[in-house]
Amino acid sequence: MSDDSMIGPPRRRILSSDLCNVLESYLEPTQVGAVYRAYLFSAEAHEHQKRLSGEFYIFHPIAVAHILAEMRMDSQTVMAALLHDVIEDTPISKEQLGEQFSEEVAELVDGVSKLTRMPMESREQAQAASFRKMLMAMNRDIRVIIIKLADRLHNLQTIGVMKPESQRRIARETLEIYAPLARRLGMNGIRVRLEELSFATLYPHRYRVLTKHLRLLREQRQDLLQDLHNTIQKRFQERQMPQAEVVLRERTCYGVYSKMLEKKNPKSPNRRHSFQEVTSLYAFRVIVDTLDECYKSLGIIHGLYVPSFKYFRDYIAVPKKNGYQSLHTQLMGYHDYPIEVQIRTRAMDEFAEKGIAAHWLYKLEENPEVALQHENSTNYAARQRASAWLRDLIEVQKNASDSLEFLEDVKRDLFPDEVYVFTPKGKILHLPNGATAIDFAYAVHSDVGNHSIAVKIDRHYTALSVPLVSGQTVEITTAEWSHPSANWLDFAVTPRARNHIRHYLKNMKQEQALELGKRILEKELSLHQIAFEKVSPEQKQLMLQTLQLENMDKLYSDIGLGYRMALIVVRQLEAILNNAPTNTEPTPLLIRGTEGSLVNYANCCNPIPGDKILGFMTDGNGIEIHTLHCKHYAKINSPEKIIPVAWESQTKGSFVIEIRIDVRDGMGVLARVASALSEMQAEISAVHGYSTEKRGAGSLRFQILVRDRLHLANIMRHLRHLPEVMRIQRGNHIQQPEILTLEE
Repeated sequence: MSDDSMIGPPRRRILSSDLCNVLESYLEPTQVGAVYRAYLFSAEAHEHQKRLSGEFYIFHPIAVAHILAEMRMDSQTVMAALLHDVIEDTPISKEQLGEQFSEEVAELVDGVSKLTRMPMESREQAQAASFRKMLMAMNRDIRVIIIKLADRLHNLQTIGVMKPESQRRIARETLEIYAPLARRLGMNGIRVRLEELSFATLYPHRYRVLTKHLRLLREQRQDLLQDLHNTIQKRFQERQMPQAEVVLRERTCYGVYSKMLEKKNPKSPNRRHSFQEVTSLYAFRVIVDTLDECYKSLGIIHGLYVPSFKYFRDYIAVPKKNGYQSLHTQLMGYHDYPIEVQIRTRAMDEFAEKGIAAHWLYKLEENPEVALQHENSTNYAARQRASAWLRDLIEVQKNASDSLEFLEDVKRDLFPDEVYVFTPKGKILHLPNGATAIDFAYAVHSDVGNHSIAVKIDRHYTALSVPLVSGQTVEITTAEWSHPSANWLDFAVTPRARNHIRHYLKNMKQEQALELGKRILEKELSLHQIAFEKVSPEQKQLMLQTLQLENMDKLYSDIGLGYRMALIVVRQLEAILNNAPTNTEPTPLLIRGTEGSLVNYANCCNPIPGDKILGFMTDGNGIEIHTLHCKHYAKINSPEKIIPVAWESQTKGSFVIEIRIDVRDGMGVLARVASALSEMQAEISAVHGYSTEKRGAGSLRFQILVRDRLHLANIMRHLRHLPEVMRIQRGNHIQQPEILTLEE
């Protein structure tokens, strides 16, 4: 490649020189030289290219590299930033980059590059595919997303030359995807800048209004805030902590706007917060050297003004999911103005700004003792927690046949209550977690759902029952002759899909119901290895009498319309074929505990093996098991849906049960009760405590996992030996609280 004298105007050399100055502050000379060589290569590759603003294209890679250099990223990342558009915008290939630099740099550049060689039907589809490709590249190296965030930041800084619709599209995409990604990686400094630039682009008038209000408020409270700052700083000097740094932080415009969008009252969804109602516009950050000084500082702060414990959070002992650590408290009593204070070490503060990017800073330490100090620091533990998310996803990728599972976990974390998938034209559809292709089909249109026959996920045919993963492109194939099947209810998740399926099944023509029910029953029989054609007419007739049906057509019709489960019919037939005693009373369906989603245990009474139980046929959700003592039993107004059930002698599994324990108040009561439950191999799934009107006494409610009624009786007998325990009873959702006898 050419030397620096051959690569353009003086400004370009000034920018590259400025970048080198930053790099020389923390990189080895040989590493700075490698970065400079990448700059020369990129400058020549983009030599005749210009941005929409008219400036030479190389200014953009230099700016992106400068952002990463300020974050003290390693030399490979900075080199990849300088080269990040070379594969996409020039004839140079990934292989050539690997030969010129390294495979590591080439992989990073390839991960950031868009998909330009795949045919796409729309811009949205191309963007979705590019984002998915980038996330899959994160599986190999997380630095891909760090480069992408820096790239997006500079694009937003220079977005003014683009068309308004393009500006809005990029800003909206940033707020919906890239800013949450930065938050999840703990990169608060990048996140705030992305949010502010996107907000100013998407809502310029609102941004200007909020900026003006915040400036006026700052001017009005300047003396007040300065006085408060001096008071806090002076108190630390009086307590021999002059090294404590007190910094005033102002809530960002986007932060204020987001707070104003929050519902003021869940019962009044249209009521939002006004600007005047947004509190904690300012916060004081206290930065100290050690972990012990954090808690010492908390005592000093609480001794200065009255704390409001409602807003106290210890994110040092319990860090946030992204590794963020700090003490948060709010003080009252200073001119009736709430004061928010954040306390953290310098290492915690650095991690809060840089997040996962801070990991590479400590890789660059020359001094082994300093590196070991970081290794043993609380900040290192925080980085480990933040990195755990990434390591878990990489482990999933190693064990998965499809790397798209990585994308699912990323999106599940950013948007935990939903997945989003794309139509072939690039439109995004939001669905709940666990949604399948049939939910997607009905979300597009009811006719698409009703006539679905197949699905392509990312251009590969897949079963309609396979759960969807965020970022996938889903294409439904339909046919006029296709209609909903009853087994779709086994994997349909959304109410819209389930309602359309049930509606069609209930209104299906009789002959269609007969044919469908026959096929469903034959499938269930084959699963139980029963040849129905070898069943004698007498045995079939006995089965019909047991089920109280007139003929086989009625049986097929009931199954096809979803009124009767094929599993129950097969169980009845199994009893007849095994010569079990039969009469006109239906044979109870034996519950084994391993039936899966076909059998559900009611939360209102929590039946366990040993209880007397009954079954209730639900619409599309299988059988719901209740105890005979359940208060909901008397409210069932559809007796035809009640079926006899009983526990099998060798029931397997663990079952949830609730117990209430009346105890004498005292120190450590909860711990001793929990320990006693652990000794009896009773796993605790939930615990709730509350006081009664009687002084010196209280009640505890536990949800525990037990094997059967005998196991529960032994647990309760063991608990009665505790001196604090006065009374034990099972649950509070049955008509009469049940006291088990010790003889059981």
